[in-house]
Amino acid sequence: MDAVILAGGLGTRLRAVVPDVPKPMAPVAGRPFLAWLAEYWIAQGVQRLIFSVGYRHEVVRDYFGDAWGGCPVQYAIEPQPLGTGGGLLLALAEATPRATTLVLNGDTFFDVPLTMLRSAHMQSQATVTLALTQGRGSGRYSGVRLDATGRVVELAARSAGTTPVVNGGVYLMEPDALGAGSAGTPMSLEDELLPRLIASGARVQGVACPGRFIDIGVPEDYQRCQEWFGKEPGAQAATANN
Repeated sequence: MDAVILAGGLGTRLRAVVPDVPKPMAPVAGRPFLAWLAEYWIAQGVQRLIFSVGYRHEVVRDYFGDAWGGCPVQYAIEPQPLGTGGGLLLALAEATPRATTLVLNGDTFFDVPLTMLRSAHMQSQATVTLALTQGRGSGRYSGVRLDATGRVVELAARSAGTTPVVNGGVYLMEPDALGAGSAGTPMSLEDELLPRLIASGARVQGVACPGRFIDIGVPEDYQRCQEWFGKEPGAQAATANN
């Protein structure tokens, strides 16, 4: 399975505590956050990484090269900032044709068993499946409303308060799920492409996952992430080698 990782974030809210690098490359416990993320999904069976990059994309390329952790690596480089939706459409053009693709937010880590997500995706015959985590009150996440079968009927605006579950930034997508879109046009996956897909009647499924979730987008959560990954095996060796 290919994994598209959305890694073009500017990280403006982290500038006070991290260097001038793309947000997913912020150092965590001795190495970039993106390395922890990629390692987790490669261990679950991902066979190729496609990084959707823009701002300071050379930082990502210099670190990962053309292969990393035994996994081939490709890059979809935005000619201009395209947002999560535009960047994803660009990257999906590089994905294996006619194959289900894993899509990941590059600034969040969500402990989701890929076999469980894949099984739920196949059983529901969904076009897109979202991994969901417990609702949070900060307004930073898209709330998700489901029907009795787990089908997503609405993505609530991030400023609209809490819902029992929110989008965790881990997706399985069928080929051409989002169509060709408007090539090269900036757009949001969460606020434009997914709501449009839901409105079209396509089956978008939600699966609640109990695993750990963390988002490095603000300094307090970034610090919490340091403590979390600092306890992982290999963290001390990574720190010693950097």
